[in-house]
Amino acid sequence: MAVTYTPARFADALARRLGQLLAGLVLYGSSMALMLRASLGANPWDVLHQGLTRHLGLSVGAWVTIMGAFVLLLWIPLRQRPGVGTIGNVLVLGAAMDLTLGVVEAPTGWPARILLLAGGIVLNGLATGLYIGARLGPGPRDGLMTGLHRRTGRSLRLIRTGIELVVLLVGILLGGTFGIGTVAYALAIGPLAQFFLRWCTVPTVGATGVREAARKG
Repeated sequence: MAVTYTPARFADALARRLGQLLAGLVLYGSSMALMLRASLGANPWDVLHQGLTRHLGLSVGAWVTIMGAFVLLLWIPLRQRPGVGTIGNVLVLGAAMDLTLGVVEAPTGWPARILLLAGGIVLNGLATGLYIGARLGPGPRDGLMTGLHRRTGRSLRLIRTGIELVVLLVGILLGGTFGIGTVAYALAIGPLAQFFLRWCTVPTVGATGVREAARKG
């Protein structure tokens, strides 16, 4: 939905979008850490990050950052353009993840582990709605998916599934944690993200509103 903004409202909306983006990215990194601490299976990319940590050292969060930057390089031949949210994704997720891992201890007992996993998945859905709803650029992995879709004409579902399966397989071969949590995340994240996007998406500024705000500013 496009709306017309005065300069003040335009500045307020931009501030909200930036704040929402940062909150979403921090919560996303934290939610990944919670799922890891549950030790019931990570999401496909974190299975890969775990495997890389096991064989090459560095923290899981460091590999989140490194792989995000590497995937961003793959945007070049796809002619994708990063946004503020894209760069923020690379810089914030890994740091938030390592910080959370440093303060949250692994729970003991199945009930606590299941609750932590469930909380991490729901929090990840909220975080996805926040950072995507800010409309400041997709994450590197999402941009890779949309770029391949645009260049190949294949369906988004097929491309996303293919990327996730390749990443998961490599991660498993490297010793990353695959389990019920991986399956639960795959089944739940789509509906959760869709639900939270309804409440978190910031209305876009119509072209008329942008020109008028610029002229009056």
